[in-house]
Amino acid sequence: MDMKAKNMFIHNWNKFFNNAELPISFYYTDKVWQADLVKPGTGPRCIMSSLAKVRSGQSLAFDADGVACEGGKTYLGFSSDIGKDMEYFLSYGIPGKVEGERLKKTPEIVKQFLQKNDPPLKAPGKYIVFKRWDMLEAEDSPAVVIFYATADIISGLMMLASFDEAEQNTVIAPWGSGCSYIVYHPYMETMAPRPRAVMGGFDISIRSFIPKDRLTFSVPMNKFASMVNDMEESFLISKPWKHIQKRITQDNPKIS
Repeated sequence: MDMKAKNMFIHNWNKFFNNAELPISFYYTDKVWQADLVKPGTGPRCIMSSLAKVRSGQSLAFDADGVACEGGKTYLGFSSDIGKDMEYFLSYGIPGKVEGERLKKTPEIVKQFLQKNDPPLKAPGKYIVFKRWDMLEAEDSPAVVIFYATADIISGLMMLASFDEAEQNTVIAPWGSGCSYIVYHPYMETMAPRPRAVMGGFDISIRSFIPKDRLTFSVPMNKFASMVNDMEESFLISKPWKHIQKRITQDNPKIS
């Protein structure tokens, strides 16, 4: 990690976004550096719940055994098996066997979705490490930057993501699980010719792990670097943004 770039973002973030909550980041590695390894059975089933600790400043690392959710294993790249009866789990369930989340109308729609979308991700390292931005060290190599943000902050991030592009769709909001929004989709974007940011936090099963007035906004690092470099010459120095900036409070939400 380039420490100069890290500190430049923190300076400009505080300057233009009123010391709002710093983002977290993740990367894959075969060696854990200054992060607590989550041991099997010691953390919540959903990693989205565990990330509250990362937002509070504790760095966490997961391997395949540390991720309890089968869907989570898949979207983090530790398994190619989406899980048994997933088509029923995401739809109306199986009485007495599988409680359905009713996120899709029928099992057939789920099957079609799984066949048409989300090519498998194979984790390029034994561990995935999550760290808050200010906790990153020179030895770290963040792949994706993840914001937990209000509408005003997301509007700024979205406009900044579009600042140096002529394309309209510089930000996407695909359907998926909480961890797919912050890990799978933005990580896949890091390998795209034109990486896009990903809005998320819409999965109702993980909404309780995110403050009620926030969504996630995840940016591939190879996109984020240009966004940071553009901050001081973008709309962030304009009068319209100054009016919006006044509404961005310095109060950090309760992280739970």
